[in-house]
Amino acid sequence: MRLVSLVLASALLLAGGGGPVRAAPVDLQLILAADVSRSIDNDEFQLQRQGYAAALQDPRVLSAIHSGAIGAIAVSFVEWSSVGEQRVVVDWTVIRDDESAGVVGDQILKADRSFVGHTSISDALDFAMERFAKSGLTSPRRVIDVSGDGTNNSGRPVDAARDDAVAKGIVINGLAIINLNPNFGYVAHTQPPGGLPNYYRENVVGGVGSFVLQIDDFHSFTDAMVQKLVTEISAAPATIKSQLALH
Repeated sequence: MRLVSLVLASALLLAGGGGPVRAAPVDLQLILAADVSRSIDNDEFQLQRQGYAAALQDPRVLSAIHSGAIGAIAVSFVEWSSVGEQRVVVDWTVIRDDESAGVVGDQILKADRSFVGHTSISDALDFAMERFAKSGLTSPRRVIDVSGDGTNNSGRPVDAARDDAVAKGIVINGLAIINLNPNFGYVAHTQPPGGLPNYYRENVVGGVGSFVLQIDDFHSFTDAMVQKLVTEISAAPATIKSQLALH
């Protein structure tokens, strides 16, 4: 009887039943949170999607990934709009080479547009925070990379959501998209006093080394995202990130 018990215990241990399963390590857990609110028209949406897919497969980004201690990062791609409107387009996927980057890129390109609603950056940040607990991974850094073309106009104050994320050790970086041709009625939303990049600096980004990158139209999305990803993945010094935030 004792022999049977020992055999069963050994089987449980081999199956992972003898304790918690050890989480896989990566250099970075990165959530790409993309704004798909109604101020972004379908052409701009396509440019944004194509930019994310192309940037993840860019040789400069792959080189930055390979430079890490582990040589791998984990990415999840989320689209967001109004309160309660967040969708995981690509669940947590480990990228360590061009093949795995291509898989993520293909998933981004093939998915239908998730929403066309208001802009709740705060709810997007709250949703993203919860995603880290579901990754099954460990990493020395966790980053939310949020892109958008307007201010928070739905949900709780965005600075409160930012502060909650930063308190958990999460870094939030921003890509402020200057939309000079917004849909009718959205000028104040996309062009706030002081400019959208300044709004992102004061209300959205936070954490050690956080930064805002500005692009002047959706046609330059790919180049901007490559620069942003390389900076995030390689953990460039805060002084470099501060310089990025000014351009």
